Amino acid sequence: MTRAFQGLDSGQLLLICGAGLVAVAGVAHTAAVGLDRPEIAVGFGALIAVGELARLTMPGNREVAPIGAAAALGYTLLLDLSQNPLRHSALQVVAVIAVGMIAGALPHLAVGRPPRLDAMARRLLTGAMLAFAFRPLADPLYRLTQPPTTTWWPALTVMVALITVTLLVDVLIAAMLRAEQVRTAFRVAVRDELNMAFPLGAAVASSGVLLALATHSMDLVALLVFAAPLLVTQVAFRKYAGIRATYLQTVRALSRVTEVGGYVEPGHSRRVSRLAVAIGRELGMAEPELLELEYASLMHDIGQLSLRDPIPGGATVLTEPEQARRIAELGAEVIKQTGVLDRVAEVVRRQCDVMADEPPLSSRIIKAANAYDDLVGGSTDRDRASAALERLRLAAGAAYDPDAIEALSRVVDRAVRL
Repeated sequence: MTRAFQGLDSGQLLLICGAGLVAVAGVAHTAAVGLDRPEIAVGFGALIAVGELARLTMPGNREVAPIGAAAALGYTLLLDLSQNPLRHSALQVVAVIAVGMIAGALPHLAVGRPPRLDAMARRLLTGAMLAFAFRPLADPLYRLTQPPTTTWWPALTVMVALITVTLLVDVLIAAMLRAEQVRTAFRVAVRDELNMAFPLGAAVASSGVLLALATHSMDLVALLVFAAPLLVTQVAFRKYAGIRATYLQTVRALSRVTEVGGYVEPGHSRRVSRLAVAIGRELGMAEPELLELEYASLMHDIGQLSLRDPIPGGATVLTEPEQARRIAELGAEVIKQTGVLDRVAEVVRRQCDVMADEPPLSSRIIKAANAYDDLVGGSTDRDRASAALERLRLAAGAAYDPDAIEALSRVVDRAVRL
């Protein structure tokens, strides 16, 4: 369990502590007063545990548990079962979610896969937030669904409104944590979370509402009916995440060919990739653009394989512009052969263009990162880094993007201070 706490920043630790306090309060209260309708609590708790057991990591290193989250939402929003009102409290909801999540995490822990505590804490706090907002309204909303009014629209409106607010708060919390972890601007992190995580959150929320409404008519059978399609959906998400991970592993392996062949210095492609992605974050690039930038920066020197005689040290910054441009074009042709990385190939092809040709931002970033690493390599000497940055600044405007050079300077300055 110690490994789960390693590398956590203050924001993550605060989130985990807050979730822990809420969980302890929920379990203690429920233990003191007893479970209301224990068979329902156990059924939903079991589905939450299954969801945590089947959790997966999505692009951007986001850990999600769609089944568990949908089950937690469904239990939070339950109004009745077999036309009998349910009056379980918000603290009981918190207790069921917490126990279910812990039960689902234990098998992973037993085989040496510690959970992402910050991700679990966020899921628990999101569920608790919705429970404390909705459960006090459950009884009056239930009465509206009974004769003589018999209308579900007020209940649905309240559910959708509270879930929307909860999702937006969750996005803000995730963005704050991500901005600290990957050192990007908060507004950029918010935009990425809205684009990458909010759609999945909306789908999970819809499933939770449907589960709550279906339980009204189908009793606990709804858990089994809804679990099957949710599992199929999660399998599809897992395959998608696996394909993305395989792509990146393949690109990383391909990038090492130039190092193994002695065309570039060992570690050059990885260093340029890390620098380029850090610069891209400094300049506010979105996650899909950063992924393309990472692919392109890893393979930016692959055109050197066409050379009969390797460039000394692989430093293309010291070669003639025409030769550097030819290497870039040959590399782009190799990448195009994959049939699925045409945009990455275009970024690689234009990395040696002068500023007057208006190359894409990713190409300008790679050019700056590559030039810096060609001059500095793996050295951590401050004087050498300062001299390289000064040389690039002098060429900014014609050969290099001034914004990319300044972003590079900030990235290097942070790395040197650390």
